[in-house]
Amino acid sequence: MDLDVFVNTHHIEWDRLDHLLHRGRSLTGEEADELVVLYQRTATHLSLIQSSAPDPVLTARLTQLVARARSTVTGTRRASWRDAARFLTAGFPAAVYRSRHWWIPTAVLSTLLAAVIGWWIGTHPEVQASLAAPEDLRALTRPGGEYETYYSSHPAASFAAQVWTNNAQAAAICLVLGAFLCIPVIWILLVNVLNLAVGIGLMSSAGRLDTFLGLVLPHGLLELTAVFVAAGTGLRLGWTVIDPGPRTRRSALAQQGRAAMGMAIGLALVLFVSGVIEGFVTPSGLPTWARISIGIAAELAFLVYVYVLGGRAARAGDTGDLEAEGRSAELPAAA
Repeated sequence: MDLDVFVNTHHIEWDRLDHLLHRGRSLTGEEADELVVLYQRTATHLSLIQSSAPDPVLTARLTQLVARARSTVTGTRRASWRDAARFLTAGFPAAVYRSRHWWIPTAVLSTLLAAVIGWWIGTHPEVQASLAAPEDLRALTRPGGEYETYYSSHPAASFAAQVWTNNAQAAAICLVLGAFLCIPVIWILLVNVLNLAVGIGLMSSAGRLDTFLGLVLPHGLLELTAVFVAAGTGLRLGWTVIDPGPRTRRSALAQQGRAAMGMAIGLALVLFVSGVIEGFVTPSGLPTWARISIGIAAELAFLVYVYVLGGRAARAGDTGDLEAEGRSAELPAAA
């Protein structure tokens, strides 16, 4: 492309678009139609320049011009209660449902790995000895030990808030850092798996695995599911960087990234529920069967929410991404 010839050919259209944008709301109907046509042409011109003859100054000018025109053409839009309702009943569950092929295998493999490592720790005293001194292990696993008192060591409300904050941060890190080729997500998963495995191994070696599970399952079912969803989504985001499919890498990553940010908000709400259970139900005086039943009910409610509402929204075409008017304009690709 001869850039000078291209600029001489189209600069009148760009100047006209700039003039119409400065007119604001005083445009006639005919001028408004002209503005839309010029906006579309200028967006195409920008794409051609970026792909064939990139010029920083001209690209910056046309980028600003296209952004202003798009704002004028599409208008601005404020979030409303309708958006929040749509997010909770369609966008978030649809995003979780659509990523199930990532987070379900993540959950299965992580659980199996925790069980295997826990069995290895529980059946090998030398491994236990490498983790801590015998007296420290007894302080952890004995009746009334640290594993049991951990859940009642702080007031329920502050403990629930602390747990929720920590878990929400871990989930957000999985979602955000997944773009770094999945490596941070795998690390966070391994840390969670090892923590769970150590508890399983040490408490089973002390003959108190039932007590440990009675403390973990009420809140852990929903909490770990949320972590697995975050990790699976982060892995999917990382894989998008490696293999974006038929879309451009930028477009694919933008779509998956927007959905991931929405999921961070949704999972924070899910983890709030698990934090409330961990703060008020887990250390309560309820029988073990009652506490576990509450945890199972919360887990089943989440799965029904995802597979019924999310499945329905996904089949209707919802991806968990922003609605079209809330996304940045995608420039047409040059042939």
